[in-house]
Amino acid sequence: MRIAVAGGTGQVGAHVVEVARLRGHDVVVLARSVGVDLVTGSGAADAMRGVDIVIDVAATTTMNKSTATAFFEATTHTLFAAEQAAGVGHHIALSIVGIDGVDAGYYGAKLAHERAVMAGAIPWTILRATQFHEFAGQVYERGAFGPFHVALRMRTQPIAAREVAERLVNLAEGAPTGRATDLAGPREEQLVDMVRAYARSQGARGWIPAMSLPGEWGRAMRDGSALPSVHADLGQQTFAEWLDAR
Repeated sequence: MRIAVAGGTGQVGAHVVEVARLRGHDVVVLARSVGVDLVTGSGAADAMRGVDIVIDVAATTTMNKSTATAFFEATTHTLFAAEQAAGVGHHIALSIVGIDGVDAGYYGAKLAHERAVMAGAIPWTILRATQFHEFAGQVYERGAFGPFHVALRMRTQPIAAREVAERLVNLAEGAPTGRATDLAGPREEQLVDMVRAYARSQGARGWIPAMSLPGEWGRAMRDGSALPSVHADLGQQTFAEWLDAR
């Protein structure tokens, strides 16, 4: 098949591209670095020619709900317009476990993303996954205040980005299913512990205090809302194994 990967140069997108190519699929990367702007639509129609399936793993670094919502709505509009013109038969989007009822911050933006996908004219599949193992490093880097770093309090069940990519390609090789079974890592972790372990693996030895985000989103991070249900599929690689493999 000819598969277009929106955000194909990103954290999970690069894995999706590699997995799909290893399985013999023809892959088109949709990203600004290759001349496709998913927000403005520039280059999207040309890149979509001959594509059978789109896997959308495009992301934004902002945590602001309104800014992130605008990004996801714009990129979904761009993709669906190009997909309709090209005759694409299946749109797959990556979302986040536990966002129901948390209409705040990035979670609220991903809810808006899901609504945009479900309202589109292309048959769709949405896969919700938990945070990636790489999330610990992102929190560590973004939590820098001068020479100090802070770690966010969160209950999470992190998953290897590679395993998410493999599931997305599996879904691309099948028919549209609507909401796919959620995907999570093999065990629950405390994000504070993950961030501190990541810092040690980088040679950092300084104190890393824990911090709680305020508001609805912060409460959801701490109360287990981000954890999978008993019906979720579980991956294999633990965070400690991922860290050792790096």
